[in-house]
Amino acid sequence: MNVDVALYWVSESMQLAVMLAGPLLIAALCVGIVVSLFQAVTSMQEMTLSYIPKIAIVGGVLLLLTPWMLEMMTDFATRVFTFIPNVSH
Repeated sequence: MNVDVALYWVSESMQLAVMLAGPLLIAALCVGIVVSLFQAVTSMQEMTLSYIPKIAIVGGVLLLLTPWMLEMMTDFATRVFTFIPNVSH
């Protein structure tokens, strides 16, 4: 395996990680902004108020996207395992 192939697989794995984590992080960011605006408008500065909505929304997004995430991971794993015989060439 040469450097180009190794960089290709590193690039593919990083792209997959961003694709899998992206929706969860975007959901947490959006909820965080909404909760911050709510806290600013109501002058309520309770620290635990931001955690529960984030956990609930991220958990919901995770439940909704789990089939897609599993499909993406199994497709990547299949591609990696089918490439293994070509490593020695």
